[in-house]
Amino acid sequence: MAQNGSSAPGVKQTTQIETSIMSVCPTIPSSSGNVATPTTVCAEMTRETKIQRMTEACRTILECIGEDPDREGLVKTPHRWAEALMFFSSGYEKKLEDVTNNAVFSEDHDEMVIVRDIDIHSLCEHHMVPFTGKVHVGYIPDGKIIGLSKIARIAEIYARRLQVQERLTTQIAEAIVESIQPKGVAVVIECSHLCMVMRGVQKAGSSTVSSAVRGVFKVNDKTRAEFFNLIMRR
Repeated sequence: MAQNGSSAPGVKQTTQIETSIMSVCPTIPSSSGNVATPTTVCAEMTRETKIQRMTEACRTILECIGEDPDREGLVKTPHRWAEALMFFSSGYEKKLEDVTNNAVFSEDHDEMVIVRDIDIHSLCEHHMVPFTGKVHVGYIPDGKIIGLSKIARIAEIYARRLQVQERLTTQIAEAIVESIQPKGVAVVIECSHLCMVMRGVQKAGSSTVSSAVRGVFKVNDKTRAEFFNLIMRR
């Protein structure tokens, strides 16, 4: 028998964080009789229900930091915050095929195509504070090209989620590969992270650069160097 508050072997303990999540998105039995996860349950909620629950959670946060959520300046803040967070995380509701639909074309062009300086705004998944910056994407077609605006929209899909910059870089590269199967693709992201600027080490002016290369960009030094040279030109 377990002692000192520990659980018996093989029995999963519920953490304080999980308990908090359950209070906002409680589990319910699925049609198979199993218990659905909080993520699954929340996904099945209407948007209005999600906003309501998030608004209630924000009121609790305001109270915990010592604020009065009913004072004039804050009375509508929980609802505004919930609406804003739904927008900041709207990438979860979008699929790659919906964005690229009808925008992939057959074309014999086999030279490098680059779209640079794409603005992105995302939320660090560790602190849920913003990181912002620019994405540069280059690819070499192999019989197919993609609409230029779709490259920016692909970046937007993955940026509008809770992210780490390294994964975001990889996801954009893999999405281009999946969409048009190019000879190669390269992605570079440069961002400023407010989790480093506003808290922690508090280093204003610092930036983080990450890259992902696939295909010929990975195996051919000259091709990779050409891409990096072109995105650096101003």
